[in-house]
Amino acid sequence: MHFAPTWELIRQPPGAIDPAITASERAMSDIISKSTLTHIQRLEAEAIHIMREVVAETTNPVMLYSVGKDSAVMLHLARKAFYPSPPPFPLLHVDTTWKFQAMYELRERMAKESGMELLVYQNPEAAARGINPFDHGALHTDMWKTEGLKQALDKYGFDAAFGGARRDEEKSRAKERIFSFRTASHGWDPKNQRPELWNIYNARKNKGESIRVFPISNWTELDIWQYIHLNDVPIVPLYFAAKRPTFEWEGGLFMADDLPRLEKVLGYRPEITERSIRFRTLGCFPLTGAVESTASTLTEVIQETLLTTTSERQGRVIDKDAGGAGMEVKKQQGYF
Repeated sequence: MHFAPTWELIRQPPGAIDPAITASERAMSDIISKSTLTHIQRLEAEAIHIMREVVAETTNPVMLYSVGKDSAVMLHLARKAFYPSPPPFPLLHVDTTWKFQAMYELRERMAKESGMELLVYQNPEAAARGINPFDHGALHTDMWKTEGLKQALDKYGFDAAFGGARRDEEKSRAKERIFSFRTASHGWDPKNQRPELWNIYNARKNKGESIRVFPISNWTELDIWQYIHLNDVPIVPLYFAAKRPTFEWEGGLFMADDLPRLEKVLGYRPEITERSIRFRTLGCFPLTGAVESTASTLTEVIQETLLTTTSERQGRVIDKDAGGAGMEVKKQQGYF
């Protein structure tokens, strides 16, 4: 796979530098070249810098890979940051067994293309108890996602985990640092966060602590789509509108991705209607609401994003589990 170089990757060989040029002139040249970067190039350079910093300062990092659009951008950035070698860390997918089938297909494809090790972890207790989003509500997220992630991090001994959270998504994420320190039990204290000055990051940990690192914290939903468009980043086709089987449940519109399994868990066959839908965010298919749309190309998705007045996570049921502070409570308990 070919990656276009960023300004950080472009270096002149020593013999190409004119000795008559002073150090101050070279410094000014660097400043000028940096100032000509586009907004997207600046975000890319920042994310690459963060990833390299983490690899340099930690002993066993991992990249959390949920297969959504943010994960797709993060994976592309990681491959670019360490090109031509594969990124020096594995991918970790905490699997709830309820993801869209198209997500599983892209997961396998990208693991193969990237040359990275793919670790898939399922919480054995959740599997044994048959925890599902219909019968168990918030417990589904707690068991499969929160406890599953904590178990996986402990099992493999990871001391830093890259995540694709962005500050514009949700209010608790807006106040979380790029380097988010977690206790030995993976808890997060929003009132005890370290200052982050400019592009200086402190990765020193206390005994038992780990770090959740968010290289694309400063990106917006629009930035993500523009980057995908500019770099031809592979994403799950569910982000594009198409005629799909849908059903209504608890006031939301959902896609019937695995109808036989739905019937078995619900105990009845939901009324299925074909609609032109797409998804702004992806997760477990019974917990991820669709939006009716005709945006079937990247250009149309970007245009729709520019005009929308609602949050991209409006269809995520898990954000509403515990009232207005649902996500923050989950993060304090160890959620991604």
